[in-house]
Amino acid sequence: MNNTKTVDDAQLITGMLFMSILGALMAFTSLSTDIYLPAMPAMAKELNGNAELTITGFLVGFTIAQLVWGPVSDSIGRKIPLFIGMLVFVIGAAGCAMSYSIGQIVFWRIVQAVGACTGPMLARAMIRDLFSSTKAAQMLSTLMIIMAIAPIIGPLLGGQIIRVSSWHGIFWLLTAIGALMFISLFWLPETLTKEKRTPASISNAFVNYWYLLKHKVFMRFTLCITFYYVAAYAFIAGSPIVYISYFGIAPQNYGWLFSVNILGVMLLSFANRYFVYRMPLHQLLQIATAISLAAIFAMSVFVKTELYGIYIIVGMVFIFFSMNGVVAASATAAALDEVPHIAGSASALIGAMQYGSGIISSLLLALFSKGTPWTMTWIMLLFTAASFLTVLGKIKKYT
Repeated sequence: MNNTKTVDDAQLITGMLFMSILGALMAFTSLSTDIYLPAMPAMAKELNGNAELTITGFLVGFTIAQLVWGPVSDSIGRKIPLFIGMLVFVIGAAGCAMSYSIGQIVFWRIVQAVGACTGPMLARAMIRDLFSSTKAAQMLSTLMIIMAIAPIIGPLLGGQIIRVSSWHGIFWLLTAIGALMFISLFWLPETLTKEKRTPASISNAFVNYWYLLKHKVFMRFTLCITFYYVAAYAFIAGSPIVYISYFGIAPQNYGWLFSVNILGVMLLSFANRYFVYRMPLHQLLQIATAISLAAIFAMSVFVKTELYGIYIIVGMVFIFFSMNGVVAASATAAALDEVPHIAGSASALIGAMQYGSGIISSLLLALFSKGTPWTMTWIMLLFTAASFLTVLGKIKKYT
């Protein structure tokens, strides 16, 4: 009896450690971006440049590198790319810390992203290696609860660091975190067995991606996430200027307003672990994107008519981000369930489009923003509507 209990306890601890490390890997993108959001106005002033371009650079590297890492991980397994990725991340973060111009930071942010992208991409693939469909959606929702800690702590921590140091200190902290993550990978198992691995080559990679791009159901779910994240990144990249410069919120307090949204993600991610067993993923996505669209439409009316204050924006954005707890996990699980034989490549394409969508947001903000909430708002409205339209109507598998 005692031996059985010891085995069960050991399995529980091992499972918790596995999920904690995967959750941290999933959080890498958010942490790498969110922790220095409170410092962006100060960076722009000190370096006399457009700080939003540092997000653009990161997302460019993040997007392109995934398309390489995905097929590689399908060929050699998940752990080796993770080790290499964490090492590259550390080098990139240290480069950012030692930079003294926007151009230098953008370059090192690209390097940083080439490593960081292995985290969330391969965490998703590892879940798909072990679980399928509904169970995978439940596990991804669990990971989103864990990963949501990073966007809560990140801006708060970044805001405090710039009180006693500078934005350089934020990137030195990211360097140390990357080193710790590298060490933690030794506790991860390899989830892709040798029998399930596929040969890697540039031609095979393009064949896989071409196949995925032509797969209508896979692409509907992938575009649902992609458009949703264009809207999300419009807020992430635009809110420091809107909250700090336009509304006059102190950088140290910005993190509190930002973290409210992440609490919504955590709550809905927790609820989604039960929703996925009670209704089809397609229906869940329709409901979640419709609620998000209604919230951002209401926000756009208030902003356009100038009958608003900061708390109207905070409230509507809270609803939008809460629904991300359903959208990201459910759409990812549904998409990967369509192509389990190339989960690494599929996860790479999902991640590339999901996080690459932020390039669109940051560029639109750089081109059209006048420092008011309107540019951020219309971008969010346009792409939330597009996300809703991708899952509107019937999808054969779910009818």
